Amino acid sequence: MLLTIIAFIAVLSILVFAHELGHFWTARRFGTKCEEFGFGYPPRACGFYKNNQQKWVWLWGKKEVSDASDTIYSINWIPVGGFVKIKGENGEGKTDVNSFAHKKIWQRALILSAGVIMNVILAGVLFSLGMMLGMPQMLDTVPKQATVSQPQIQIVQVLDKAPASGQLKMGDIIMSVDNQVFIKNQELIDYTASKVDQPIAYVIKRGGKEQTIVVTPQIIPETGKGGIGVAIAEVGIVKYPWYAALWYGFKTAIIMLWAIVLGLYELIKSLFTDQSLAGQVAGPVGIAALTGQMAHMGFVYLLNFTAILSLNLALINFLPLPALDGGRLLFLVIEKIKGKPVKQTTEALVHNIGFILLMLLVLIVTFKDVANLGCWTCKLKELFS
Repeated sequence: MLLTIIAFIAVLSILVFAHELGHFWTARRFGTKCEEFGFGYPPRACGFYKNNQQKWVWLWGKKEVSDASDTIYSINWIPVGGFVKIKGENGEGKTDVNSFAHKKIWQRALILSAGVIMNVILAGVLFSLGMMLGMPQMLDTVPKQATVSQPQIQIVQVLDKAPASGQLKMGDIIMSVDNQVFIKNQELIDYTASKVDQPIAYVIKRGGKEQTIVVTPQIIPETGKGGIGVAIAEVGIVKYPWYAALWYGFKTAIIMLWAIVLGLYELIKSLFTDQSLAGQVAGPVGIAALTGQMAHMGFVYLLNFTAILSLNLALINFLPLPALDGGRLLFLVIEKIKGKPVKQTTEALVHNIGFILLMLLVLIVTFKDVANLGCWTCKLKELFS
């Protein structure tokens, strides 16, 4: 439980901090004043800033600051994520050259988009780091530059009503069969086909534990050959040199982002059809449980999961919904079309209502998560095994 809490806080902090860092860095590049850049959420514990005499000053507690010449850098008591307070982000100070509201539309759009871009970059970095350390991967498309260790055979699908159904599961690692170790798919397929109607002892690893399961091969109607009704793949720990890891890491991030876009499309479509996918959405509790499971499985698994969460955060934030970065971008589009900005009070009201609805959605999904914790754990094991 403690590991789950620590891992969840660490992962969430990295994702949110990277997102806010994107906003902060881009705003500074365009000469926009960032009044405060904080790690964690208020109340403030401590911080430092440069005063009007250009001297660095330490700051303790929630004390109001009136002599800061630039950004206050703070550490806050709630150790989750971070924030950046940008001057003029709510439309004030339109005549001040260092105000967000004074900047050109394209500059404001880039500042708003920078958090999303940073989350995508973070995902690429994390995937790259995982590939340098060595990641579990199917061995059918391993580049020449990569090195492979611990080759194994893994179950990637179990057919319904097959001999293995209900006994073997997707993600199981086949350690041995009848005391023989196989590392090549075809060798295991041939051996199984030769044992029709004869019990075979499979030693498999599931969730870090080994167990023995006896399955009797039968003639599989789909193939007309002897088997137990599973699809298998050769897997191993694949390690890339740094230059290849960077290329394949960012390539993986783009491919995964597109997969998430397609998944979101299917999710939205299911809301108006059978709602089967809508029932599988995870909220904070579900994500925390999955994060803890990844931490138990290993550091590389946690890296992968964090990268995927970073891409999800990027996509969700880019949706044109009130209170999100995409919603603020939508108002910039309206401003460009109309030739003048939407009234500040109107935009603030829309974002406030959107935020309330978003919190209600999070609350509803959280209640559902509590009832589905075991289900999320099983699904993630299948995804990363």
